[in-house]
Amino acid sequence: MQKTNTKDMTSGSPVKLLLFFAVPLMLGNLFQQMYTMVDTIIVGKGVGVEALASLGASDWLNWLFLGLVTGLTQGFSIQMSQLYGAGQKERLKQTIGTSVVLTAGAAVLFVLLGQGGLRFFLNLMHTPANIYGGAEIYLRIMFAGIPIILAYNLTAAMLRALGDGKTPLYAMIIAACINVALDLLFVMVFHWGIPGAAAATVIAQAFSFLYCFAVIRKMDALSIRREHLKLDKEIAGRLLMLGMPVMFQNVIISVGGMVVQSVINEFGFLFVAGFTATNKLYGLLEMAAISFGYAVTTYTGQNLGAGRLDRIRSGIRSAMIMAAVTSMVVSAVMLIFGPVILRMFVSGDPAQIDEVVEIAYHYLSIMSYFLVILYALHVYRCALQGLGDTLMPMVSGIAEFVMRVSAALLLPLLIGQNGIFYAEILAWTGAAVILVVAYYAKMRRMAKGNWGKGPEH
Repeated sequence: MQKTNTKDMTSGSPVKLLLFFAVPLMLGNLFQQMYTMVDTIIVGKGVGVEALASLGASDWLNWLFLGLVTGLTQGFSIQMSQLYGAGQKERLKQTIGTSVVLTAGAAVLFVLLGQGGLRFFLNLMHTPANIYGGAEIYLRIMFAGIPIILAYNLTAAMLRALGDGKTPLYAMIIAACINVALDLLFVMVFHWGIPGAAAATVIAQAFSFLYCFAVIRKMDALSIRREHLKLDKEIAGRLLMLGMPVMFQNVIISVGGMVVQSVINEFGFLFVAGFTATNKLYGLLEMAAISFGYAVTTYTGQNLGAGRLDRIRSGIRSAMIMAAVTSMVVSAVMLIFGPVILRMFVSGDPAQIDEVVEIAYHYLSIMSYFLVILYALHVYRCALQGLGDTLMPMVSGIAEFVMRVSAALLLPLLIGQNGIFYAEILAWTGAAVILVVAYYAKMRRMAKGNWGKGPEH
């Protein structure tokens, strides 16, 4: 039997299981953020502030489509983890086959939507003329790579559902190294500028998919035959019922971010550049929270499949304690070293650099002070998703949208342009309150009622 990194989370210490699952994901996310940051640093240093602002103008629109991709595959992963925990091997393979078919259809749809609607979205966000062209070419290339990004996210979701956090880590290490090398080659040697940075990212992601796929082919639990590659209507309905709310949740969060970006674009390209520099560190701020979230989803899903409500309750308590401690460490690092890190993104006139860094650090400081809220949001959102509830996380996404947009439109009018920095904090808070209440309400209902054993199907 081929040795794998899968992990049965239905027995053993919840703290150890969650930590050992989350740490490889954190390291994987770190490498993913590294190559995102390398894109930004090389473009900012090698091309200039306007190019940096171009990447910033494309951030939320890029995240919109990434949210579609990750939302869909994350929803599929919920069902897979429940089936694995319940020991339903053949049903798991049928689910994987249907997921592959649905993902292929989604890839075609998302590419057409992205390429066809790109200029409409950029115009809608009031993208400044001097950075419009750079943002457009960057997104054209990124959207062309959507099938590759979908393929990686599906294979990584399959592995995570079985408790394998190490393979996605190795895939990200490979991708990060390839991305850095190609960035330097395409941007600094060939002088391809923004298109070179985008191409490097897509090619690196392709290698991360190929690595995950090679591992999956050797795993009996995830290895499917041709007869599994069909659209089972019953399974597809369940998968879409789980995946669509997560996808919609990510979309509305992204749309809220696009509204914020449209407000920021009115403040000039230096403000956009400063905001962009901090947003590139946002990934580092959120990195551990996302990893804890994936661990919680897999842990909760497997234990739900095994009928272990008691383990779910204790596991979430442990996850929240670990997440809170981690958030404080991350905040301290960013508050101390933030200015040094931010200067890595900017080149050009010293006066412009100082202004951009001042804007960026102000925003970074505000997010760092309130970071524990974001970590709580991820833990409780993913706990609910692991329990098969993707509706309340979607509702929390709507709350994020309302809070983010309201703050972005109103606070700058009341306290000036720096008011835009508090939109993110208010969005986190609104969502977190809903998720915490919803999680404990659901756990109480499940403790009292005949909630059954195993995944719904």
